[in-house]
Amino acid sequence: MTGRGRRLPVDYDGLHRKYPGYMRGSRFARLSALLVFVALFGLLIFALGRFEFSFARIAYGMQRLGEFARLMFPPNPGTQLHLYLKGMGETLAMAFLGTLIAAALAFPIGLAAARNVLPNFLAHFLIRRGMDTVRSVDTLIWALIWINVVGLGPFAGVLAIASTDVGALAKLFSETIENVDRKAEDGVIACGGGVLARIRFGLLPEALPVMASQILYFIESNTRSATIVGIVGAGGIGLYITESIRTLDWDKAAFIIILILITVAAIDFISSRLRLAIIGTRAAPL
Repeated sequence: MTGRGRRLPVDYDGLHRKYPGYMRGSRFARLSALLVFVALFGLLIFALGRFEFSFARIAYGMQRLGEFARLMFPPNPGTQLHLYLKGMGETLAMAFLGTLIAAALAFPIGLAAARNVLPNFLAHFLIRRGMDTVRSVDTLIWALIWINVVGLGPFAGVLAIASTDVGALAKLFSETIENVDRKAEDGVIACGGGVLARIRFGLLPEALPVMASQILYFIESNTRSATIVGIVGAGGIGLYITESIRTLDWDKAAFIIILILITVAAIDFISSRLRLAIIGTRAAPL
């Protein structure tokens, strides 16, 4: 555009002559895109038919959902407020302890899985694939396994969360260590530092703030996961919400849901502020 806001004319003929491949486009590319779209649309239709999709069922379900919503108001804990608060405390404890156990186990594994710490290809491959296997199992499955091993209760929930998160945190820790700024590491090497000094003074001070931020995020996320594992018998607030729905106490279920929402929102607010504070500062020397 000119200084007065008028658009200059575009020489389309000149552009076609100068860049014929770009301006003309590819007929094969357009045809491929069309075929992909048709294939995805066909897959969607097949999936809807395979799972018996029905607008009538959706309308009936929405009607039932409206009936449940009316029964939820006003939310009322009845005489079990102290039990719900205790269950919420157990849920928070499961999330906190499970995340800390996972972080403590994932820290040395993440160090070993980082290419700039352990450059051995075979060891790196085995550690990464092992952690992929561990984190591919959902928290709910781990909860069912640990309930059969150690019995019902919050202890099984803590072990389930730790089992799931150790693989995910180890992967994140290793990638964080691999992507740190190499200047501090090069400075330690230039001063004659060995392998341990390179890790201690060159890698960890740069990686620890990010790793701490990741742990805080997992504590926040695991508050929701701890609620789910409680439904299958691992204790916490999930046990009470299952019981209230099973007995059709919808007003109590609504109170528990609101309690969970308030708790998760508070943890999200606190952890987000802590993450910003940690990321904004360098880790102090160990």
